Amino acid sequence: MTRAISVALLIGGVVLLYFGGQSFHSLSNDVSRFFTGSPTNKTIWLIAGGIVASLAGLIGLALPSKR
Repeated sequence: MTRAISVALLIGGVVLLYFGGQSFHSLSNDVSRFFTGSPTNKTIWLIAGGIVASLAGLIGLALPSKR
């Protein structure tokens, strides 16, 4: 994995985590948690995608390049 792709994944993951956090604290999510006890599917997907992308970017940056 090239460094540019790893950095892009890391930045994309942080952005997804940011929007997931914003969604987690929204009024619609509060209503969903009140009635169902869990956050909305959108929030879960944003946070999970952010974690996966961030980890992939960090692993790509941590591994030595093959050059």
